[in-house]
Amino acid sequence: MTPASRRPRSKKAAREQATAVDALLTEAWPDARCELDFTSPLELLVATVLSAQTTDVRVNQVTPILFAAYPDAPAYAAARREDLEEILRPLGFFRSKSAAVQGLGAALVADHGGEVPATLEELVRLPGVGRKTANVVLGNAFGIPGITVDTHVGRLARRLGWTGEKDPVKVEARIAELLPPEEWTMACHRLIFHGRRVCHARKPACGACVLAELCPSYGEGETDPERAQALVTG
Repeated sequence: MTPASRRPRSKKAAREQATAVDALLTEAWPDARCELDFTSPLELLVATVLSAQTTDVRVNQVTPILFAAYPDAPAYAAARREDLEEILRPLGFFRSKSAAVQGLGAALVADHGGEVPATLEELVRLPGVGRKTANVVLGNAFGIPGITVDTHVGRLARRLGWTGEKDPVKVEARIAELLPPEEWTMACHRLIFHGRRVCHARKPACGACVLAELCPSYGEGETDPERAQALVTG
């Protein structure tokens, strides 16, 4: 099968391909999940804001100290900026991130009684919170279906032929057309897992990819099975 023949030709075919992709990724990544550590909507909201321009691993190294020191929104709002900066220094951009979480705490106290709201409309009104962050919180803290279009989801959506768009809002809308709401949150986790571990930005490990027969971009990366597997396992 040629790459061109793998590209869906109709809306029905696109939905069928997306469903098949999600089924294969479900088998490939049964442990797919949000990789930020949290125990409450506030912790997830703060962790997601802090994850900008750094890795989830690094955020998870810092947040236990942060969450112990600032257990609720009023604590963030009343925090000394110098103390926040010292904790967040390992993340980079620590001054702007300290300002962001302090502003977030203040807004939650002023507008929501210190609680994290559970609607997209209210979340995106919070300072420093866009649709991606809002959907992370909705899907993982509240169990409300949300489509998180990060760099991995956007890249895979284009490689899989789901869309040619780079605008995350348009990519989100397209995925919403292809998959049912009950799959949105976990489908994004699976795409992110696959993007981080196999479908890399610069050199996708095509030879180790379970989506090879469905992917119109198959062959653009490493297709030698042994070399591809080495890329996956590191």
